[in-house]
Amino acid sequence: MVAFGATAASAASANAPVTITASNWKFAPAEITVHVGRPVTLALRSTEGVHGLASAALGLAATTIVPGQVRSVTFTPKKIGTYRLHCTIPCGSGHAKMMLVIRVVA
Repeated sequence: MVAFGATAASAASANAPVTITASNWKFAPAEITVHVGRPVTLALRSTEGVHGLASAALGLAATTIVPGQVRSVTFTPKKIGTYRLHCTIPCGSGHAKMMLVIRVVA
């Protein structure tokens, strides 16, 4: 789990992007923690396959993640909770299990 704004992953800056790497049937890290009311930028990349991510509840626009590119998306969570985001692009036999958990805390 990566805690945005509270761990070594964000030691350089509280506003540093959180890198999420997609590969066949998983996101790494598989879980992150962010703070309600604070903008969050995700730097999305893929090491294999085409994948997608979106969440209307978080205000995260539908984004396609392809190998060789980094897609940056910014959202501001408005409500505390646990959000389970599934890959939005069918990517093979493990697609149904491909999920990123975003925990929004105070």
